[in-house]
Amino acid sequence: MIATQGLRFIDHTVTVPLDHRRPDERTIEVFAREVVAAERAGDDLPWLLYLQGGPGGKAPRPLGADGWLGHALKTHRVLLLDQRGTGRSTPLTGKTVAGMTDAALASYLRMFRADSIVADAEILRARVAGGARWDTLGQSYGGFITLTYLSVAPQALRRCCITGGLPGLDVRADDIYALTYPAVAARNAEFYREFPQDAPVVRRIAAFLDAGDVRLPDGDRLTSRRLRLLGNMFGASTGLAQLHWILDEAWHGSSLSDTFLHEVLRHTAFVDVPLFALQECTFGQGRASAWAAQRASERYPEFAPDADPLLFTGEMMYPWMFSEIAALRPFAGAAEILAAADDWPPLYDLDRLAANDVPIAALVYADDMYVPAPLSLRTAERVGNLRTWVSTDHHHDGLRVDGAAILERLMRLAA
Repeated sequence: MIATQGLRFIDHTVTVPLDHRRPDERTIEVFAREVVAAERAGDDLPWLLYLQGGPGGKAPRPLGADGWLGHALKTHRVLLLDQRGTGRSTPLTGKTVAGMTDAALASYLRMFRADSIVADAEILRARVAGGARWDTLGQSYGGFITLTYLSVAPQALRRCCITGGLPGLDVRADDIYALTYPAVAARNAEFYREFPQDAPVVRRIAAFLDAGDVRLPDGDRLTSRRLRLLGNMFGASTGLAQLHWILDEAWHGSSLSDTFLHEVLRHTAFVDVPLFALQECTFGQGRASAWAAQRASERYPEFAPDADPLLFTGEMMYPWMFSEIAALRPFAGAAEILAAADDWPPLYDLDRLAANDVPIAALVYADDMYVPAPLSLRTAERVGNLRTWVSTDHHHDGLRVDGAAILERLMRLAA
């Protein structure tokens, strides 16, 4: 046990099947960190399982008892799960999959979806929580996992809180992009209204990249379309200002500055989150995604590379990323196989969700750039015992910036 900043930590690592349907075959490790307030370490407390967003995001590494975690620790023992493929749970990176054929890697990646994460959580619940029912807090993609959990093992759950993570239950990727492309365009419009001086800066940078061979610190060529991936930060409350300050230091004389190039690399490298770039596959049910974001882009001329102003993209993943981004290149062949796959098993049991009796409280962000509110509210109507709170005060990072107040209200809603 490690103690710091009034918290006590216990690390847990369990060996789980790669494919839970074949428990006697290949295994991987799954890691989770138990956190409890030091003054309550000896108390018999209920458990709260935290499900991080992503896909591909590792659990938080706490620096203190603040935000949502500080509020949770008043009443709970918290388990911070590194979902399979992330953090210390048999990480998924280009290095760890080196040597796999495309077909073998595609088969491997199929095991990193929400149903597998839930099965991992059930092993942890038995081994770490003694089989006790636990509460969950699902942020973003963690909410998607929560609904899968409620579909396959509702008996494990006491109550569930979700922030920005009610998925469409039976929608296609195309349906999602029909809502997110306009949302990203609107956020671009806000950016250029707030920082009109950045429009010519962005256009100048794009022209410079198109005319030459500019290299990022890792050796990748920086293209104008990779530059536009920076718009993914627009989903956060401070995202507009964050991008502005990156652009503010873009130029050093007639060249792009080292500071700027390092920032672009940091935000677009995908070094430890290839699952995030493969997200169309992790959400799939039945139909092939067939690079839905790329196909959808053709319906929005305002995102054309010669449009004025030049728009940034959001949480859209494109096939070119797997040839131009070093950390994603090892996954290129497998990504093509997965994009063509049309045999994805369902992630949600619609009948069981309709009859659900586990209390659920879900915060829906009205202006969410990643998880469209209309789809979330439609889902809320189809899931039993679910209460929603629609907020216009937060963007997708509400739990990070106002976590204590948000979790307090959700716990009251779910009580």
